Parts: sequence; structure tokens; C-alpha cells
Amino acid sequence: MEKYAWSAKIKEGTEAEYVRRHNEIWPEMVELLKASGIKNYSIWLTGTTLFGYYECEKGIEFATKTQANSPIVDKWNEYMKDILIMEMDPVTGAQPQLKQVFELD
Repeated sequence: MEKYAWSAKIKEGTEAEYVRRHNEIWPEMVELLKASGIKNYSIWLTGTTLFGYYECEKGIEFATKTQANSPIVDKWNEYMKDILIMEMDPVTGAQPQLKQVFELD
């Protein structure tokens, strides 16, 4: 199973709103993530820095293509743009993937 990690920032003072929106994540967004083969997804917050991690049971390419071609993701990104500062990879349309440098099994 391939692993994917990303990082982003949120606007200062929007931490509680970011958490609230994820506590109320849309069911159709959850369905899309699962259809993308995404498992074990978690997002971590320190200050205004986010770190996301998930595993791609169908591969990273499938996960990113499925999300990039989804109007649900477009709608979610529009919903989040007032609090989220995130660069998107112009090729995949997803958050730029972090390079893994260490793993302990």
C-alpha cells in the first residue's frame, strides 16, 4: 500500500473553524475518499500548520486522479479556501506530496 503525506497552512485564528468543518465533513466527501482507495487518513495541526497522512490501497496515482476529476473535491476546496492556504500540484491537482525520509516498522 502506497503512503501519501502533505502539508498546508491555515489562516491564523481559523483553527477552531478548520476543526469544526472536518468534524462535520460531508458524507459525499467521505464516500469519494473511500472510492479513491484512501485508508487510514489523519490530519494533524500544530499552530497554523497542517500535516496530512493517508494510505492508498489502489495507489497514489489512482487516488490523486479520482480526486482531481471530482466536482465534490472542487466544491470542498471552494468551501475551505477562506481558511486554508494550500499550494496544489499543477500536474496532479492534489497537495504536493511530501518526501518520506524515515520509517520505523
